[in-house]
Amino acid sequence: MDSSLYVYVEDVRGEGLDTVLDRITGYGVAGVTVAAAYRRARDVTPHGRSRVTVRRDGAHFAPPEDLFGGLRLVPPVQEGAEEEPLAALRLATAERGLKLHGWTVFLQNTTLGLANLDVTVRNCFGDRGSPADLCPSHPDVRLYAVALGRAVARQGVDSVVAEALHFGVFNCGYHNERSFVPLGPMDVFLLGLCFCDFCMRRAADLGVNAEVAREECARIVGGVLDGDPPAQGEVTRAALTAYAGPEVVAYARARSEAVTSLVSEVSTAVTDEGSKLVFLDATGSAKGYVHGLPPSGLAAHDSWQLGVDLVALGDLVPSLGVLAYARDAARVADDVGAYRRSTGKGRELRVVLRPGLPDTDSADRLTAKVRAARAAGADAVDFYAYGLMPYPILDRIPGALSG
Repeated sequence: MDSSLYVYVEDVRGEGLDTVLDRITGYGVAGVTVAAAYRRARDVTPHGRSRVTVRRDGAHFAPPEDLFGGLRLVPPVQEGAEEEPLAALRLATAERGLKLHGWTVFLQNTTLGLANLDVTVRNCFGDRGSPADLCPSHPDVRLYAVALGRAVARQGVDSVVAEALHFGVFNCGYHNERSFVPLGPMDVFLLGLCFCDFCMRRAADLGVNAEVAREECARIVGGVLDGDPPAQGEVTRAALTAYAGPEVVAYARARSEAVTSLVSEVSTAVTDEGSKLVFLDATGSAKGYVHGLPPSGLAAHDSWQLGVDLVALGDLVPSLGVLAYARDAARVADDVGAYRRSTGKGRELRVVLRPGLPDTDSADRLTAKVRAARAAGADAVDFYAYGLMPYPILDRIPGALSG
């Protein structure tokens, strides 16, 4: 079974390239998935150069002029990119017989969003309240995503691992968030729908009355903001139809056209550069990131909420990544099995597990989840992430892979 360990460039810079790769080789994984272009974050890094690491938006390489020249959106360049850390990793991993995958955050970029608010999502009230979330329907964003995919592929990676190449989640990804209004899950979902001109035009082209959908979302969420009781329970198509009406559901489902077509364009560009695309579906993270206790709905069944059409993508991308953030091995198996049924047997299915808290409290639990993923049809198991886990937690990986 294939495998890799997620790594940040800051990990390598802080501990030393040879030290990090020697450790990773000892874990028995087959590859390294490095954050080639990432987003801002603040992380506790237990064995890093600093114990708290502040990450910034941007790429760890200089954006090629032939790809970004003339484009409105260009990725910020990370500090130290002139040292070409990805080139050094490519050589060192090849010497050790390890694959190198380029982990790329596409449509989450607060720096670009704040400087270009019109390319971010616009909610039903007309607010640009999610500056980190670039809209996949916007033409400038689409050109940026294709160029970024090509640029990472040119770093000589075996694959480009695409994070955030779909719509985002409203209540995730911005610092110091506050809401003292008891919004229910469906209200949060409605508030996260993008009603920019480009999204509304795409929906209208598919026969959806986009303006009615926007008005209904504004009416319902506005009522809750004014004191109406929020709806409880999980977001399902049936529940959303009863709560907001069929036009809103149709609008939400229509978003998959923008995502599917963009993923297809990026995948083609990456392939043209001699690599392949691994599409990461973040639904499992949205459901279980904080505690590893996702609600009952399986991630594969809920991915439509991010504009992800798994059946369509199964025909377009060579590989799909699943974030199995759950404590229970049986839940991991159920999620992986549902993804396998959705994508078919002809596509690689990679499952990302966290070897430590909040959803893995022992070596035995990690081993059980690796077994469950394998039995449910996974082709690869990847582990997240080297710099975020203490060494004793990372030491669980060899036994889990061999168990």
